[in-house]
Amino acid sequence: MAAQTKVPHLVNDKGVDKIKIGVKEFQCMGASPPFDHPHVFLDMGDETQIICPYCSTLFVYDGSLDQDESDPPSSIYVETSPPGAPAA
Repeated sequence: MAAQTKVPHLVNDKGVDKIKIGVKEFQCMGASPPFDHPHVFLDMGDETQIICPYCSTLFVYDGSLDQDESDPPSSIYVETSPPGAPAA
């Protein structure tokens, strides 16, 4: 398995109980800003699932997903501009 070059940030804006992801190391934000909780780094290690200590979302590793994929798909957070940057 190739090393990750970027740590994905995940959100649970839909409030689902479980999110399938293609990585074992990531940051949970809880929800998209400005409703996010402290961004916590989570590492599953040898396990295949982990619960966020802030929002209680269950994250389940799914090897069929790429590192930039999740189920539901809207759970990968993509920042479109740096915080505080003027709108384009």
